[in-house]
Amino acid sequence: MKSTLIYFSLLLSFNSISQNFYDRSVIQNIELFFSFSNWDAQLDAAATTESYIVADSVRINGVSFDSVGVKYKGNSTYNPTNNKNPFHIKLDYIKGSQDYLGYVDIKLQNGYRDPSMIREVLSYAILEQYMDCPKANFANVYINGGLRGLYSNAEDISDDFNAAHFYSSDGSFFKCNPVGGAGPGSTISPDLNYINSDTASYVQGYELKSTYGWSDLVDMITVLNNNFTQIETKLDIDRAIWMLAYNNVLVNLDSYNGAFRQNYYLYRDINDRFVTTVWDLNMSFGGFPGGTGSGTTVSTTLDPMSNSTSSIHPLIKKILGDPMYKRMYMAHLRTIVQEIFISGDYLTSANSLRTTINSSVQADPYKFYTFAQFTNSLTTSVASGGGGGGSIPGIQALMAARISYLTTNANYLLVAPVITAYASSVLSPTINSTFYITATCSNETEVYLGYRTSHPLKFNRVLMFDDGAHGDGISGDHVYGYQVSADGPVFEYYIYADNNVAGLFSPQRAEHEFHSLALSVPIPQVGNVLINEIMASNSTTAFDNYDESDDWIELYNTTSSAFDLSGLYLSDNATNYMKWSFPAGSIILPNDYLIIWADDDTNQVGLHTNFKLGSTGESIYFSNGLTMYDAVGFSFQTTDISYARCPDGGLVFATAAPTFDASNNCFVGINEQGVAANVYPVPFQDYFIIEPGLDLEMVFSVIDIQGRTILSDNVFSNTYTVNTPDWKSGLYFLSIEQNGIQTTRSIVKR
Repeated sequence: MKSTLIYFSLLLSFNSISQNFYDRSVIQNIELFFSFSNWDAQLDAAATTESYIVADSVRINGVSFDSVGVKYKGNSTYNPTNNKNPFHIKLDYIKGSQDYLGYVDIKLQNGYRDPSMIREVLSYAILEQYMDCPKANFANVYINGGLRGLYSNAEDISDDFNAAHFYSSDGSFFKCNPVGGAGPGSTISPDLNYINSDTASYVQGYELKSTYGWSDLVDMITVLNNNFTQIETKLDIDRAIWMLAYNNVLVNLDSYNGAFRQNYYLYRDINDRFVTTVWDLNMSFGGFPGGTGSGTTVSTTLDPMSNSTSSIHPLIKKILGDPMYKRMYMAHLRTIVQEIFISGDYLTSANSLRTTINSSVQADPYKFYTFAQFTNSLTTSVASGGGGGGSIPGIQALMAARISYLTTNANYLLVAPVITAYASSVLSPTINSTFYITATCSNETEVYLGYRTSHPLKFNRVLMFDDGAHGDGISGDHVYGYQVSADGPVFEYYIYADNNVAGLFSPQRAEHEFHSLALSVPIPQVGNVLINEIMASNSTTAFDNYDESDDWIELYNTTSSAFDLSGLYLSDNATNYMKWSFPAGSIILPNDYLIIWADDDTNQVGLHTNFKLGSTGESIYFSNGLTMYDAVGFSFQTTDISYARCPDGGLVFATAAPTFDASNNCFVGINEQGVAANVYPVPFQDYFIIEPGLDLEMVFSVIDIQGRTILSDNVFSNTYTVNTPDWKSGLYFLSIEQNGIQTTRSIVKR
């Protein structure tokens, strides 16, 4: 298993940086400054080609940025006659290094067709409980000192978003909106219908956001339409099912479920499957006037089976046409209805958001609806007031009717199995051990286990057994079992029980949420894990999950046991060994490697230190804060040439061709080949022995981690014993000169 995946098993929630900028209880303050008075006319002119104009500056919560790109965005939400249009602000448009809390793209929606002003933010707050999605909150926007109004502020779906949620950023990536925008009379949409094998036939229906990917997209579309039994090899089907169920419950029809089959993204992740991400929720809760695209639509009575036979919605048709996927779909739909709407959770959230923005809505000079309409927007329908026709339902009124309709719907009322218990035969398994997962059910026909041993990997779904031979007790007792192996850094799982009519997940939010076992993983002792390779000037040797060629440090596990590095530290400062701490759950597998990015990018997801490496030379320290596990000093580094142990975990360091996350290259660029000395035991306690080899004559010195020479001598015998009973435990450097060649090795005293 690649070590670059291991840390991501820890990342079950988004990082705190995103929470800061998208905290729903805080209204952001965004001020745009243009030196020219006709900024609106220039933005309108640029909107025809979706181009940016350059603002002199933008100030975000008091932090200023020069020369930023600004453009109007949106299809139906933008209109040149509007006083309040949606914005896309690009902080790095001119100056590539500019970002605010790690964000370079800011997307601001203007509240079109939303008298409540909360549709987008509330919808994302609900969606994040069931699938990865953008964060969203609110911002007051000013232009040249004048208030333009209150906007919703939604996180951009970008390479950084993909890296944070899907653990890579270089996969095939599509925005599923027609080129030029959708609308009445549009002939091409991102509907996932198969046209032919020619990739050119699809380019008007999807917007490519990566440098390649058309063949991957057509391959997935081909399987969806023509070989559906293999769809799970090409598409994260569970995430797609969640998307469809969510769109239906919330009557979010400016989506794949609607007439234009748009407003979602597809990204091909490290499992070579496309994952769906929902986008553009400003017209959810019945705010979109376009309908479903197949038949008359009434928002309150939108059937869960809507578009199940629609030829222009192949994803819905195929999923609802498959008996098992249909049962999974209804299980997810019931979960959303019960947890969010029957419980009243959405009303609590809605009222909290309304309290947050109340005064800002009142002060908004260009809002599309009156403050009275905002005040009554939960219970009262409002005429559209901005084009599109029809009326916009009150959110609470709509969902009360939806609950009444859905909970009496025939498909909703089908009786699912009950999962009364689930367990592991071992509470805290060790890595590579085998054990049983069991589930106790009733009213079931079949029971499945979904499990994975690294968080970025897809779940492996297998049929469980009630035969008395899989840790399940007695055959036929409704206890099901399956033997698994903890062959990764985590163990995450869910149960799915099925019968002929309905299904149930445990936990009910699976696969987005899951059960997990705390693996029993010891911390390493001195010498178990070593700094194995250092790249202090990386240009092309490796790229992190943000597609950045940052410097890196490779650790190597010298043993056949896994270790938990939580609470250990890396540092480049001899006076502060605790500079950067390994996060909880950082595990290195047996005889494996672990990559840490030395890039001072702690806001990024993954193992990213709060320091960079100096290509002119420095020292790296690996410790528990008191005891030194390893330390390596290096001098000037050539770009894309590493400093590596040869062999892995050995004593000799040398410049070498880099071997990122792999066995070190000990045959290229090693300038210590003339040194024949052998040193043992390593680690040592009261002594160590130096054997000069056949050349005999050797000069050596021992240097401590403060750079002080504590011993030096000449060796003219077959063996030389260095007695160390009074030395402190920790790391030392042994400098050896032999045959005119000098090398330095790290040695450790226990």
